[in-house]
Amino acid sequence: MSTQVLLLGLLVGCANYLFRYLPLRLGGNTRPSTQRGAVHILLDSIGIASICALLVVSSAPEVMHDARRLLPTLVGFAILGTSFWKLRSIITPTLLSALGYGITWKLMMVM
Repeated sequence: MSTQVLLLGLLVGCANYLFRYLPLRLGGNTRPSTQRGAVHILLDSIGIASICALLVVSSAPEVMHDARRLLPTLVGFAILGTSFWKLRSIITPTLLSALGYGITWKLMMVM
């Protein structure tokens, strides 16, 4: 088995674990609101971990193939984490991080 595959699996596993562990450790609200539906609570709890795991898995081969994609990927991660922390929703941060990645990539290609 390739060391790249093992490294990628380790990276995705660590990111997934941290996105599930850190909100509990940092004192987030662990009791769901009774006004929300069950599906909303389920999607809200697994959303950010899933999106970040998918982002790592989909971007790691591209970054390893073309090092110029590292900066747009880091910008996407930063926007995703920051906007999720502020908004506590997954839809808007996902769209914002994709937009940030695209704008950063486009600006890098122009320069």
